[in-house]
Amino acid sequence: MLIWPAIDIRGGQCVRLRQGDYGRETVYGSSPVSMAERWSRSGAKRLHLVDLDGAKEGATSNFEAVREVVEAMKPLGVECELGGGVRSEETIVRLLDIGLTRLVVGTLALKDPDWFERMCAKFPNKLVLGIDARDGLVATDGWLEASETPAVVLAKRFDGLPIAALVYTDISTDGMMRGPNVEEIVAMARSTTIPLVASGGVTSLDDVKNLAEAGIPACIIGRALYEGAILLEDALKYEQSAS
Repeated sequence: MLIWPAIDIRGGQCVRLRQGDYGRETVYGSSPVSMAERWSRSGAKRLHLVDLDGAKEGATSNFEAVREVVEAMKPLGVECELGGGVRSEETIVRLLDIGLTRLVVGTLALKDPDWFERMCAKFPNKLVLGIDARDGLVATDGWLEASETPAVVLAKRFDGLPIAALVYTDISTDGMMRGPNVEEIVAMARSTTIPLVASGGVTSLDDVKNLAEAGIPACIIGRALYEGAILLEDALKYEQSAS
């Protein structure tokens, strides 16, 4: 199972939110590059970057901070993906040009699925479908807006397209340090052929183990790494055992 340490960026700083609430923020460092270097030293070969301002505002608000991380990671062979504010073809081109490996598209995949299909065809295996769900329904715009669309329905809508992965986030567990909803994650994984990346609530090595044993291809780990509940070196052993 692939491990993606998360670096969430807001106002140029490394932060984590609880359940996507912008009013419940913890700052973990002033330098996203320093954090990226920390995870790289621990053995990370991939990083999941999130532009929280971009997710809320619909634009790549932390472009320079993201670019600096990507530039620092290139010589180390660490691939970076980014989510948050990816809502135009121009933005896709701009972000891929700086060396990001993959881009996560969430809000516009729901609001303009035809556009997302065209972008998947134009940038095959470069886009990741981001589905953030609260009570099984898709949330958009940095989790500030709720929809009436079931998460499983949205995933099935794009089955068969050249999509790199599906990042599925259970908002109720994100940043809460209570463990992921493995049953819901497995149900989502079984509903689509798109490789699933579990996000939200991974709190302990047992959580990583349970997801790996359930056949989930990858997971994102955030707050648990920052607070020392999981050592990245230990989590990465599940990558090595699968390789």
